[in-house]
Amino acid sequence: MSVQAAAVKAKPVPGTSGAGIVPAHIPLEMVRDPSFDQPNTLDDPFSVTANIYEELPPIFYWARPAPGRYDGTWVVTHYNDIRDVYQKDELYSTVNAANFQALVGETFRMLPLAVDPPEHGHYRILLNPWFSPRAVSAMEPQMRSVINELIDQFEHKGECDAAYDFGRIYPVRVFLDMMGFPQDMLEEFLDWEYSILHNMRNIEKIKYGVSSALAYLRGFIEQVRARPNDKLASHIVHGQVDGRPITDDEIIGCIFFLWVGGLDTVAATTSLIFRRLAIATDLQQQLRDDPSLIPNAVEELLRVQPLINSSRLVRKDHEIRGVQIKAGDHIMCYNLAGNFDPDEFENPREVQFNRTPNRHFTLAGGPHRCLGSHVARREIAIALGEFLRRVPPFTLKPGADRTVYPGLMASPRVPVVWTPT
Repeated sequence: MSVQAAAVKAKPVPGTSGAGIVPAHIPLEMVRDPSFDQPNTLDDPFSVTANIYEELPPIFYWARPAPGRYDGTWVVTHYNDIRDVYQKDELYSTVNAANFQALVGETFRMLPLAVDPPEHGHYRILLNPWFSPRAVSAMEPQMRSVINELIDQFEHKGECDAAYDFGRIYPVRVFLDMMGFPQDMLEEFLDWEYSILHNMRNIEKIKYGVSSALAYLRGFIEQVRARPNDKLASHIVHGQVDGRPITDDEIIGCIFFLWVGGLDTVAATTSLIFRRLAIATDLQQQLRDDPSLIPNAVEELLRVQPLINSSRLVRKDHEIRGVQIKAGDHIMCYNLAGNFDPDEFENPREVQFNRTPNRHFTLAGGPHRCLGSHVARREIAIALGEFLRRVPPFTLKPGADRTVYPGLMASPRVPVVWTPT
C-alpha cells in the first residue's frame, strides 16, 4: 500500500492556544499546540503522527478546551504512559468524563463511565450481562439479518457508499433493537448525535443535540417504566444497583451514556475500514483469500485507526517523566500516537493481520475499557465478512472525495465501485 508522507507539524505556543487557559503552575515551555486531528486526504490518514516522537516531548500541555470539562490538558503520547493513566485509578479519575449534559444544566453522571472503582463496578454488574461474549453471540443472527438486508439493496448496482449507505446504518439498527428504541428514530438520533460529537467547538450545536436527546429519552423511560419489556433499556429502568432500586438520575445517566456511545463509533470505524480496503486492495484480497483472518484483521484495523483520545482527571500530585502534575489537572491519553509506539508494536505503521499480541488502546483500557467492545468487534467482523462474501473486489470510486477526519467524524462518505457478477 502506498502511504503518503505526513506534512503536519506541532509547534510551541507562548502561553495560550485558542480559547484555552494555561494555569500558573504549567511551565510555558511545556505548552504545545498539536494539529494532528485536522482533515487530510492521505491513504493512511493516521500517518500524520508518524514523527510525533521527534516533534513533541513525551508529555506536554495542550491549552485546548473541551466543552463542559476543562480549558486545557496534559497529553501523554507513549504506550507505557498511556497504559498507566488507564490502569492507575488511584491517580486518575473519570469524574465528569463525557460531561455533555452539564452544558444544559444537568447534574446526573454518565454511567458507568464517570465513576471510579469500586462504585464503577456496581454499574458494570448491572450492564455487563448484556455485553458479554455469550450475549453478543445471541445477537449475531439479528446482526447478520440487518447487514444482509442492506447489502441486498446495492449488491447488484456495482456501487454504494460504504460509509453512508452501510456503515452509518447497520450498527445503529442493531443498537436500537438492543435498547428497545423504535427503528424509525434512526435519522433523528443521528442528527442529535452528530450535533454533540461532530461539533466539538460549537457549544450551541452540542446543546441542541443534548437537549433533544434528553427530552426524548426521558419520555421513552416513562413509557418503559409503564410497560416493561425484554430490552436493555427496560432492564436498566427496572434494575437494581448494589442491592437497591436504581434512581432516576442513574437511569438517565446509564441510558444517555449508552445512547452517546452506541450510535457513532462502530459506524465511524467501519467507514475507515472500507476506505482502507478500497485503497489497499492487497489487504482486501488477503481477506478474500482467507476469511479466517477477519477477526484478527478487525483487531489490527482497530489499532491503526484510533478514533478517540480519552481523558482523565488527576487525583493526586505526582510526576510523569520528571514533569510535575497537580491534582485537579486533566490528562489525555493520545491514542493517536500510543497505538503506533515502536517500543510496543513492531513496524507499527504496517497493517499486519497476524499481529500478536495486539494490546491497542482504540477501545481504551483499564477498568473503563469500552463496555461495548465485544459488540463492536462482532458487528465489524460480520459486516466485513458478509460484504466480502457477497460483493466482488471493490475500489474507491474515481474522483471520490478522499477527505478523512482522524477522529469520530472519520470518513463521512466512502463511495466504492465493483463489477457486478
